[in-house]
Amino acid sequence: MDHHVQNTKGRGSTSRPQNRFARHKHFIENEFLNYCHHEGESPDHNRTEILEVFPKTIINKVTSPDVGMDYSMNPYQGCEHGCIYCYARNSHEYWGYNAGLDFERKILVKKNAPQLLKKALSARNYTPKLIMLSGNTDCYQPIERRLKITRELLTICLVHKNPVGIITKNSLILRDLDLLQELNQLNLLRVTLSITSLRDSTRRALEPRTSSVKNKLKALETLSKQGIEVNVNMAPIIPAINDDEIFELIKTVGALGAKSVIYILVRLSGHLGQLFEDWLERHFPNRKNKVLNILRSMREGNLNDSRFGHRMRGEGRWAEHIKTLFTQAKKRFIPEHHYSDLNFDDFRPLSHGQLKLF
Repeated sequence: MDHHVQNTKGRGSTSRPQNRFARHKHFIENEFLNYCHHEGESPDHNRTEILEVFPKTIINKVTSPDVGMDYSMNPYQGCEHGCIYCYARNSHEYWGYNAGLDFERKILVKKNAPQLLKKALSARNYTPKLIMLSGNTDCYQPIERRLKITRELLTICLVHKNPVGIITKNSLILRDLDLLQELNQLNLLRVTLSITSLRDSTRRALEPRTSSVKNKLKALETLSKQGIEVNVNMAPIIPAINDDEIFELIKTVGALGAKSVIYILVRLSGHLGQLFEDWLERHFPNRKNKVLNILRSMREGNLNDSRFGHRMRGEGRWAEHIKTLFTQAKKRFIPEHHYSDLNFDDFRPLSHGQLKLF
């Protein structure tokens, strides 16, 4: 059952869709059954719940051939940023929660991630590899400001001299500029910033708890001035929502020092299709049918196409239009750049005794 909640200010979703793996369906007759609350307080006061989990490993092998990474680590599951389009929403169901509000309000925290990473990098059979932070959910989402797990992971990668990548849409990355500078000087760093729109009104609707456009651009400029090579993801592109910004966005990030830029067409697998339709109805009701019809025209009548090589770009006239526009803007505003090679030669497999020193 898709249960809608009224008190969802600052959230991307407004519903709790039924978990597809659940054996039983849950019907909520009274919101008072879900939350303990005080007199005068809303039954659902839209709080974020932090839940500690205890995984046995932190480095994940990525088998998808079109996501541009081989290994990832995610200190958090679920993401308070609340991006309505986030493909990671569906993965929250594996933890027993739903892809809607649960994804934004029940954040699973892996406080043992630093210990797990130390153990992995010290294993006898480990060979150095690029490990991406945020292969699933953002490592710099709001709770990181307090817990600093991402900072610990970066420190461990620096001590071991193991290459690390970061994908984020939060300017909190600048808090760790000292570590990023050291990693960069040793050719151990890759950074990607996700900038979906230059309009804060669109940003607030799409991804309500991410950094403002101003702060994202400031993060890009600051990192670039420090000599850190930054890739920008315009992800996702949504026809009739932000595709009109392609030229201006690429021009802007190019002027601020972006070394490369890529795009991804919005993907609506699993529950995302229904969540996205509800979102359109709330924020862009007059454009809803146009957006959905264009998306279907790019995916053989469906809102999603899971085929590798097709799911990121789409097909047909609209897909070609976006590709052409993006390619022209990139050629005009982003000078061709070849990234420096990552350094795998200086990796240090520290012993357990040495690890106790930091």
